[in-house]
Amino acid sequence: MRKLAVILAVALAAMAVGCQDEAPASAPKVSELAAERARVAATVKKREQNRGARAKAVAASVAQDQAPGASVLDTAMGSVEVDYVYDARNKRDPFRSIFWQSRSVERVVRGPLEQYELGQLAVTAIVWDSNRPRALVIDPGGDAYVVREGSHVGKNDGLVIHIGDNLVLVKETYIDFAGEESTKDVEMKIRRIQGG
Repeated sequence: MRKLAVILAVALAAMAVGCQDEAPASAPKVSELAAERARVAATVKKREQNRGARAKAVAASVAQDQAPGASVLDTAMGSVEVDYVYDARNKRDPFRSIFWQSRSVERVVRGPLEQYELGQLAVTAIVWDSNRPRALVIDPGGDAYVVREGSHVGKNDGLVIHIGDNLVLVKETYIDFAGEESTKDVEMKIRRIQGG
């Protein structure tokens, strides 16, 4: 431990002696600082004069090309019209596909079961062994409705096309991003109660 302390003391002494051998740098004189400030001020003034001349030239060229009455904000890079206001009326929505066309005919809701998605509805009973098969469908509010083949069900223009012994087959119509219609057959099965 003493050897380490002796080595550190010798190293500090050597550094102190080495730093004394260097000559101090001479400080700049007041006259040199004043001359440097004057040179920098002249350079800045010359740049500002050049910018002003360029801005005047740009403004003159824009004034020749511009219609009377429009106001222009002059800058060193060009000109910008201040009076322009964007109006979105009668323009296409930029976030909607260009292939999409709006339908002028609004969808008519024919019954209460068309206010819900098919996944929200539950088939609880089916009478299928007859000339006109029927099914009992319950909405999320607990109200029950009787549907037949040809009844409208669901938000996507669903139409009941078949009622079997344990399911109701519904044909839904979808419109994709390109505006084309496609259909999908969805099976609604009876939900059996688990347990006793």
